[in-house]
Amino acid sequence: MRIAIDAMGGDHAPGLIVQGALEAAKEWPDTELLLVGNQAVIEPLVKDKLPANVKIHHADDVIGPDDEPVKAVRRKKTSSMVIAGQLVKDKEADAMMSAGNTGALMTTGLLVVGRMEGIERPALAPMIPTMDDVGVLSLDLGANMDAKPEHLLQYAIMGSIYRAKVHGIQKPRVGLLNVGTEAKKGNELTKAAYELLEQAPVHFVGNVESRDILNGSCDVLVCDGFAGNIMLKSLEGTAGAIFSVLKDAFGSSLLTKVAAAIMLPKLKQVKKKLDYKEHGGAPLLGLNGLVVKCHGSSDATAVKNAVRQTRIALQGKLIESISAEINRK
Repeated sequence: MRIAIDAMGGDHAPGLIVQGALEAAKEWPDTELLLVGNQAVIEPLVKDKLPANVKIHHADDVIGPDDEPVKAVRRKKTSSMVIAGQLVKDKEADAMMSAGNTGALMTTGLLVVGRMEGIERPALAPMIPTMDDVGVLSLDLGANMDAKPEHLLQYAIMGSIYRAKVHGIQKPRVGLLNVGTEAKKGNELTKAAYELLEQAPVHFVGNVESRDILNGSCDVLVCDGFAGNIMLKSLEGTAGAIFSVLKDAFGSSLLTKVAAAIMLPKLKQVKKKLDYKEHGGAPLLGLNGLVVKCHGSSDATAVKNAVRQTRIALQGKLIESISAEINRK
């Protein structure tokens, strides 16, 4: 299998992106990794360490974090992100990964890789860590701000297949993000979506409130991109604030510093449980090829884990499975 990696996208590109790719190449020698980016910049980073299963695919340009997505994709056709997408479209790569501009990656997925037949709206599906370590795949968390009930139905199907193929969950529980657990709760979108999900070929467990998500109340969480993105940013902000408060509290006196030293192993476990690096990247589901969005601040560990996640999806024939189910008569 061949995975194209946008080596120039992300806060720590190209250094840590390349480092993560090299670590992944050593771990999985059966996978060919294509580092897409400026060859003159990448080559000094690999020096004499370039494994046989890693190749550099030159790209002249870069899409920056502040570039307007649609304009950037249309005008910067020789950028690392667009070329990586073109490699997937041309079947020269089986998947692509990028930690770059999220909007531009979504646009690349739609305009370059192409939307899957039968899918109205692709969805961004990151993993949200949970206390039981299983996590919940949540979609859509930002690809589309507005959605129709039919879109949420497709999200549920795609998310359920992803969890089965990539995470090995035999019967993923699908929940609908809502303001209450009762069937008649919510706005017109969630009420209509609830009825569709009851009849869908998924294990629908009903409405789920955001306060219950971290407790592992479902394996797949379905919502529109607006509500989902607000939920995600709220969780990230809360986690950051809690760790900041704990850091200040444990450093306030000699006694609390001693307590911190005793608690450190457990605190590290909690932090790891909530760390995005452990989950790699978020797939953009509903495209003709596998596109994975890595966190903008991804380090080498996150890149390596994203490669692992992408490999599993390819081995499980994720794209083919989603297409077959969506277009099943």
